Amino acid sequence: MPAFPSPSTCGSRFGAVASLLASGLLFAGCATTQVGAQWTDPAFKGQSLRGARLLVVCDAADATLRRICQDEVSAQLTGLGAAPVQAPDPGGDTRQPGPDQVLAAARVAGAKAVFSATVSPDATIVNPAPSFSFGIGGFGGGGYRSGTAGGIGITMPAGPGQVSTGYAANGALTDVASGRTMWSAKATTPAQQNLNAQMAELARAVVGAAQQAGLF
Repeated sequence: MPAFPSPSTCGSRFGAVASLLASGLLFAGCATTQVGAQWTDPAFKGQSLRGARLLVVCDAADATLRRICQDEVSAQLTGLGAAPVQAPDPGGDTRQPGPDQVLAAARVAGAKAVFSATVSPDATIVNPAPSFSFGIGGFGGGGYRSGTAGGIGITMPAGPGQVSTGYAANGALTDVASGRTMWSAKATTPAQQNLNAQMAELARAVVGAAQQAGLF
């Protein structure tokens, strides 16, 4: 007769699998906003923008994200001692104007540099909907002929799934006088449903990278 695993053996195996799953979930939950790459023009190294007026421009397909981004970047720059001025809102879902127009607006505002950030989706995670199960029990018959049938288990979704999107921000500092890019960096944030929190993390990451590069 074949040997079947004992309940204790099954329990230990289930515990090991559950432990591995928990570790995977814990690892996924530890993902943080990161600056994946950055670059600095050697000609601008050591030229601090602390105390300087900066035009802040965010570009995103969604008008709400664009406004949140500009608010968050401005707050971070203020914390580093700069004087941010937000670019005029183009209105609706219209994208920000091109580099030449942005530089013209910066000169009108008396800004020394432009801090721009382009926000775009980077990764999307679909969480499956929770489900519930119920079973239909077996049946048996009497008399000289009897039979039994096993139960049937049915699993059904309890509601819609959830979609979370992680965003990336490409930040750059542009010298208004020469039109040259002084510095650039890309930051990404893990997928979540709180977009305000994501924009705050991205702004903190890109502005912090510019500070580490010695520009503030």
